[in-house]
Amino acid sequence: MSSSQHPIAYRLEQQVGGTTKLLATVMGLPLVDGIFPAMVLAGALDSWVGIVQVGLLVFGGSATVAVILAEMDGTPSEQATTVLAVGVGLIALAAVEAAFAPTIASALDMDVFKRFAALVIAAIAAKTASARVGEVLPSPGVIIGLGMLASLQPAGFELVTTLDETRVVHAAAAAGSGVAFALAVALFAPWLRQVVDIDRFRFGSAVALGVLPLSILGFAPGRAPLAVLAVTCLLALDPGERAAADADAPEKPSSSPDAPSEPRELEGSPAVTDGGENSDSAYGYPGEEDGDERRPWL
Repeated sequence: MSSSQHPIAYRLEQQVGGTTKLLATVMGLPLVDGIFPAMVLAGALDSWVGIVQVGLLVFGGSATVAVILAEMDGTPSEQATTVLAVGVGLIALAAVEAAFAPTIASALDMDVFKRFAALVIAAIAAKTASARVGEVLPSPGVIIGLGMLASLQPAGFELVTTLDETRVVHAAAAAGSGVAFALAVALFAPWLRQVVDIDRFRFGSAVALGVLPLSILGFAPGRAPLAVLAVTCLLALDPGERAAADADAPEKPSSSPDAPSEPRELEGSPAVTDGGENSDSAYGYPGEEDGDERRPWL
């Protein structure tokens, strides 16, 4: 990236072209690699806290912030228009995937699949924090595929035709909260570029994303990821960085008329001559007029 080498966004930048495509890829990746359906099936969207957490951490994570602040050009209104164009399709796809979630859940052992869903979120958090770790760990799609194989129960498969409106609304709300977060970042981008440390926010959001699977499995309070993300936002703010940079800049020489243009000679110091006839006496050596010979080095 231009200002932050975000591991996930940097790898995607090499594969797709254009900032709009890059933003759509980063925000839509959870819908493609199975992360968001896993969250829906694991029950991460059953409460409003879970909706906000999934929206901010999965759709509006640090990769989205890095793309908007480091890569997107144009005025805040132009960037907001791009975010809205991407967000409309994102919300629609999230609702469609949530509609098919009950059919997928009927063929899976949800207790086993929930553990794999937590594992894939932890893997993404590790990939976000370190590019070297991301090269070693398998992709989220591979983990989700292994989880489906491990929890597969073909005998229980049932084509569910009844639409669960609550689940669809929750999925659309989660995607909408991520889009709203990205929209706020785009509108305040000029100010955020000056006061936000993108790399610091990336590490903090990776920690918050790593706490999310613990809350899903019941090892951490349900609001713990949201609290970690709030602390991350506070720690990522560095409004004094620009002021410190201005203070460290070298000062221009003063052009005041009272400033001396040439260094003054100190009182009592010998006068510097140009090698004239009085130069010997200036250094304390006798001249020819005293009848003494000059020193060899003079």
